[in-house]
Amino acid sequence: MLKIGIVLGSTREGRVSPQVGEWVKGIADSRGDATYEILDIANYKLPLLGEPGGDASGVGDWSASVSSCDGFVFIVQEYNHSLSGALKNALDFLRDEWHNKAAGIVSYGSVGGARAAEHLRGILGELLVADVRVHPALSLFTDFENGTVFKPKDVQNQSVNDMLDQLISWSTALKTIRK
Repeated sequence: MLKIGIVLGSTREGRVSPQVGEWVKGIADSRGDATYEILDIANYKLPLLGEPGGDASGVGDWSASVSSCDGFVFIVQEYNHSLSGALKNALDFLRDEWHNKAAGIVSYGSVGGARAAEHLRGILGELLVADVRVHPALSLFTDFENGTVFKPKDVQNQSVNDMLDQLISWSTALKTIRK
């Protein structure tokens, strides 16, 4: 069975990515087509790439977690028209661990996190990660209460399922070239 990591792309105090990640995981788990695991980059205590400090074991643990996955769902929030520095740092720490895997993106922000998702797509391409087309984009105005309590519109459930359909197909296909 495939293993899909749901990557929480923020480490910020008061972040809502854990709420979004748990929602995606709930939808995903009900499908029974893969094993889904939340990978919270905040738990790995990664130092800034190239800088001293941080927990060296966090890098090894991060590498092992990413290596064990066949595909990913990135929970991406838009900060200043792009993705968070913490997510970019976590992506940059690894290289081969990402290769020939698939990814879906669930984003959120004032315009659904669309600009962050587009920046992420370029980075994923460089890491040889194939991103799927369907992209659930959550609005801070309609899918969150006061910008902090996640209350997605019902239509978003179908969007996540459509994205997961593509992710499972692509992850299955790409697994054959990694063996």
